[in-house]
Amino acid sequence: MLGASLRFRGVELLRRVGDLDAARIKGSTAGIPLLYPWANRLSSLRYRAAGRDVSLDSSSPRLHFDDHKLPMHGVPWSQLPWTVISSHADTLTARLDWFSQELLAIFPFPHHVEMAVRLRPLDLEIQTAVFADSGSPVPISFGFHPYFGLPGILRADWTLNAPAMRKLGRDAQGIPTGAETPSTPLAARLGNTDYDDGFALSREPATFSIDGNGYSIAIEFKRGFNFAQIFAPKDKEFIAIEPMTAETNALCSGEGLRVIAPGEHFIASFRIEVSYDAGSR
Repeated sequence: MLGASLRFRGVELLRRVGDLDAARIKGSTAGIPLLYPWANRLSSLRYRAAGRDVSLDSSSPRLHFDDHKLPMHGVPWSQLPWTVISSHADTLTARLDWFSQELLAIFPFPHHVEMAVRLRPLDLEIQTAVFADSGSPVPISFGFHPYFGLPGILRADWTLNAPAMRKLGRDAQGIPTGAETPSTPLAARLGNTDYDDGFALSREPATFSIDGNGYSIAIEFKRGFNFAQIFAPKDKEFIAIEPMTAETNALCSGEGLRVIAPGEHFIASFRIEVSYDAGSR
């Protein structure tokens, strides 16, 4: 259930899809991966959520770590055991059962997840539903990490558009500090600016876009994604605008963490829309 290609009129718009085998082996993100059961990093190998204390194994082959040895993005996309429920020309639905001992050692909340993907001529929509159907509460802290790029134009000349939000302060390891500052609507070229910033959305739905060379890629956070991470290193030809259901480190901090009770379910969805205007090149 990795988004491995998104082409518009034959032009590839996803990035980091050139060597998926290498990404799978390394545990790296690529294309459009689900980050589950948490997005971004945790500040510690220990967390307490929904009344349970968890100690992660630093040697677990089912975890990936950042440069600071912090657990990153939960279980890598290549190790999530999806089962396809239905598949058609324009829709795909799959189920992830969170019941195995290996998975419960990382996130001890038995449940299942369903991801539904719908493709139309100009847009792609991904809906993710979490079902607390096994007698356990389930904390909600997942997200996605879509990598985009615009053809025929340098990254510095891409225009990033973003709504008014609240920028989350972070420490040297990328963990939120609790500080927030208002962020006004943005419409600016990337230039040589480095982005690796977390935001709390002011409202939903919320729409972001990148524009350039006649292309526009819009990412609409439709439902359930109250946070965003914008990741665009100045020396890389990609940008990631990441829908997140919780802020970074919510499993450890508990800050704004949503927990669904047994018998409940949670739904989040986002949409990618592509357009092209030859006159605006």
